[in-house]
Amino acid sequence: MDLKQMRYFLAVAEEQNFGRAAQRLHMAQPPLTRHIHALEEELGAELFVRTSKGAELTDAGRTLLAEVPNILALTRRAAEQTQLAGRGLLGRLDVGIFTSGVLHAIPKLLATFHAQRPGIKIGLHNLSKAEQIEALRERRITIGFNRLVPPEDDIVVETVQKEPYLVALHETHPLSKREVVRLRDLDGEPMILYPNAALFGLAQEVANAFTEEKLTLVVEQEVEDVVTALGLAASGFGACITTASAANLTLPGLVYRPLHSRQLRHIELNCLYRKDDRAPVLLAFLDVVRAFSATQ
Repeated sequence: MDLKQMRYFLAVAEEQNFGRAAQRLHMAQPPLTRHIHALEEELGAELFVRTSKGAELTDAGRTLLAEVPNILALTRRAAEQTQLAGRGLLGRLDVGIFTSGVLHAIPKLLATFHAQRPGIKIGLHNLSKAEQIEALRERRITIGFNRLVPPEDDIVVETVQKEPYLVALHETHPLSKREVVRLRDLDGEPMILYPNAALFGLAQEVANAFTEEKLTLVVEQEVEDVVTALGLAASGFGACITTASAANLTLPGLVYRPLHSRQLRHIELNCLYRKDDRAPVLLAFLDVVRAFSATQ
């Protein structure tokens, strides 16, 4: 029993007349009659009793009539849902994020996308840079956000925004009285670095800057995330070089000052995705990302 036969059966059942059903279906009556006979033979049951006025449903026909409208409705819904998914209006977007990335740009991007396409379910996954790259290759996420992403042959990396560097200090730190902190002002000062990770990141970028400017880097603590780093800075453990978006995290006693450095000028927030991925949901989200990037 195929969908065409179901539609033919439904028309005859509702019209209770083969001639009127044929007119409704924009076809001749003999082919319609043949299709109904074929359906009856396939099911092994008579569906209609022919009368002088038209056609009446048998018990078997009434049983089928109870199911056919639901089947056709489900079929229409499946087709509509498929079409919406094909246009990037339905489906799922799995996004790799990292701690400091959720303090500014990423929530704005997700909120804009959700407002435009509420039918898309957004899944968030807090992953390190290496984990995001692995998750992309294994198709566990669709897109990731991170900084200082290494080049990969199968991964596209796009710039979302550039942020200046800041220095986070306890309000009693002598350098907190300055409007701008230079990198050489941090020579020999206890520093808190993050993230403590295998791939090159902000901690290594800071260490390289100290080396390039021939300064002494004193590492007081190395931690995995920005929240811990800023918490330690707020407790007076030392200074922490961070990004402008991190200043959205306010803690008692913590102040932020612009950093002046030849090496540390701006840091990029990047999005990364599979080079061969042409999924409509991804392309729609990239439109949002690029529109946001153009305003920065």
